[in-house]
Amino acid sequence: MSSVLLLVGVVAIAAALLVLALVVLPAGPSRVPLSRLDPTVTPVSSSALAGAGAVAGAAVEKVLVKRGRVEAGEAALERAGIARSLPDFVLTVGLATLGLGVFGTVLGGPLLGLVAAAAAPLGAKLLLKVKAGRRQAAFADQLDDSLQLMASSLRAGHSLLRALDSVSHEAASPTAEEFARIVNETRVGRDLNDSLDEVAERMGSDDFTWAAQAIAIHREVGGNLAEVLDAVGHTIRERNAIRRQVKALSAEGKLSAIVLMGLPFGIIGFISLTNPGYLAAFTQSFIGYVMLAVAAGMMLVGGLWLKKTVQITF
Repeated sequence: MSSVLLLVGVVAIAAALLVLALVVLPAGPSRVPLSRLDPTVTPVSSSALAGAGAVAGAAVEKVLVKRGRVEAGEAALERAGIARSLPDFVLTVGLATLGLGVFGTVLGGPLLGLVAAAAAPLGAKLLLKVKAGRRQAAFADQLDDSLQLMASSLRAGHSLLRALDSVSHEAASPTAEEFARIVNETRVGRDLNDSLDEVAERMGSDDFTWAAQAIAIHREVGGNLAEVLDAVGHTIRERNAIRRQVKALSAEGKLSAIVLMGLPFGIIGFISLTNPGYLAAFTQSFIGYVMLAVAAGMMLVGGLWLKKTVQITF
């Protein structure tokens, strides 16, 4: 218990010193915001906490720039559709890591504190992956309707940029957001082909890559782009139908894999609550540790095998 109190005291002292450094000590010379140069803008008073957050965000941004993680981090946030800036996101994850670490240490000791602290960055990474996957899946499902809307707009006599703009207003998210970004980038001078290729890469969509290539070829050699988009949209629609059919047929296998992987942990949890002495023998001898290691290895191999079985590449 004394070691736990000592660790909590050290963490509290470190947190106090961090707050002192961010709030009390001067942050050095800073540039005057442009809003203060406009007499029509009413100045907003900032609190010490807001200033501390700004200083901490700037420090995090410097570290990210030094390590070369800014571009990859911003790309991950864009794929996930998170509007927060990268320093704010990293700072939030860092504070959550510190808070969970202290909370876990107080409840169960240093080991539980390390596990709780590691849960924050792993959870943030999983959150980004899940949100990006859902966003890409929604974009793929909406693509055939978006191409049909573009073709209809082109037949009505609108330009290509106007057709893209109509999709940004009529389509649902995330298609509307991505097409609006294409239109805005093109209006400020970026090449349309580069914007289309970037969206295809960010969304991980081979189907949209085909559409981008069709638009690029049309801009070079001409032709009836509406008919080309209709053909591409029809192909994408057929691919989506097959993809949904494959997903439905493989749903049972995925559910079986989840049940088989979760069953051992459920049994261990039930036995640990009903008869703890039954599992204590595994941690009281060398043979018990060997059996646990072999079981973990077999579960790892089985999990990888199940993943390859139910993961169908389309």
